[in-house]
Amino acid sequence: MVAHTVRRAEPPLRLTRRGRAVALLLLALIACAASVALFTTASRAANDPATPAPAITVRPGDTLWEIASAVRPGRDARESVAELRELNHLTGDDLQPGQVLTLPRT
Repeated sequence: MVAHTVRRAEPPLRLTRRGRAVALLLLALIACAASVALFTTASRAANDPATPAPAITVRPGDTLWEIASAVRPGRDARESVAELRELNHLTGDDLQPGQVLTLPRT
């Protein structure tokens, strides 16, 4: 004689209102974490220090004002000159032919 066991079918899992809210909150937190990770990775890639900064070699007759105007056309030349001075640790307007100036990243 063979004994048969009858298994009772269990009802499907049902979430309560609070359970659905918690699950939704967890999904939202995961999405926010993924967004933050992607944003910080993308912003680091845009400011990659491994790539050399643009530079220009000064030619005879070049002036700091001409270079600043050429680098940032349409911008106030005084701001561009100040930016070039700070970036290259210059104290005045004098440039020497052959001098290499680091240009601001765009």
